[in-house]
Amino acid sequence: MIHAAVRALGPHLLTEAALEEHVHPLFSRVLAREEVYLANHSLGRPPDRAAQDVQEAMDLWYRDMDGAWEPWLEAMSAFRGRVAGLLGASRPDCIVPKTSAGQGLRAVLNTYRDRIKVVTTRGEFDSIDFILKVYGEHRRVDLVYVEPDAAGEFRADDLVAAIDDATDLVVVSMVMFVTGQVVEGLDRVVAAAHRHGARVLVDLYHAVGTVPVDVGALNADFAIGGSYKYLRGGPGACWLYVHPRHLDAGMSTLDTGWFAKKEPFRYGRPEVPEFGVGGDAFLESTPPILPLFQARAGLELVWELGVGRLRTYSLHQQSILVGALAERGVAAVGARPDRGAFVTVRHARAADVSKALHAEGVNTDARSGYLRLCPDILNTEAELHLAAERLAEVLKAF
Repeated sequence: MIHAAVRALGPHLLTEAALEEHVHPLFSRVLAREEVYLANHSLGRPPDRAAQDVQEAMDLWYRDMDGAWEPWLEAMSAFRGRVAGLLGASRPDCIVPKTSAGQGLRAVLNTYRDRIKVVTTRGEFDSIDFILKVYGEHRRVDLVYVEPDAAGEFRADDLVAAIDDATDLVVVSMVMFVTGQVVEGLDRVVAAAHRHGARVLVDLYHAVGTVPVDVGALNADFAIGGSYKYLRGGPGACWLYVHPRHLDAGMSTLDTGWFAKKEPFRYGRPEVPEFGVGGDAFLESTPPILPLFQARAGLELVWELGVGRLRTYSLHQQSILVGALAERGVAAVGARPDRGAFVTVRHARAADVSKALHAEGVNTDARSGYLRLCPDILNTEAELHLAAERLAEVLKAF
């Protein structure tokens, strides 16, 4: 049904009328909720088919018991292939399924055997920031932080300046989770890191599915992300990307398990561990299967619609929302090439504003003094104007 719905849209730019006719019916369960949902940058809304796909995985288990592993592993291969396509990865085994982006970061940190120097920013997501600090507390890493400028923005030049010959790893987001800033010039950061013998891990969680990504062109060593947000796949369906040059050189990690073994289902136990080929060497113990089915429909939809068309439509919706807010005297940032998929409104009590909005039927969230509002293909123009009206009214109480 997803393929048929997208085919019915034709190759043209997305329009609200066409989406309402052909795509909205794929989301009847979430659209039955009586609210204006603008937290699509947080927890994405799943297609109806996601529940059917999870049921398929369960039916295989009930019917076939351990015989379910063959179709389950086929689902894992399909997941890796779809994610590779969205990232511009050169081959599917570059994608290693993980249950969280943080798990991917730990796998990368644990490719190093000695204490390392990590350059990162103050703007990384809480989990990434927390993991790095814990590794620092355990004296596994020495952290160097790049600070934002006076406007709260992070600059590629500042990252480049922080990298030296002692740097081992750079960790940076393509799209900052608090402000939505697209960090421009990451290719220069990667090139600078490589000149100094360092590697780069890019957090793509707020980019994949909404901003065109090409990890091959970027030449990053690693990337992390997941399906929780724009790919509509919920928790647990995450991944680590490892550049083929590292896979072909036999890189492995201490975060491992029996699925990372060479031919794991032969149950060989050589004294010297033998890792699987390519990205399989980064697998761990028995993988969670249900998230791979849970994420399938969302991945298919994004793939079929095309990230380029989704980006164009997102900027169009953001423009409507920013304009509606401006008409009511509310300053907002969004609808710009240097921003991701959501609009922000700065407010000292942003969390309280979000809570008050929720009581008025508008679902948003807040991070570090920024109210975040993210329209998507399921939101109508009328909803965006209604959200702007209610936000303007709520702000009068603050």
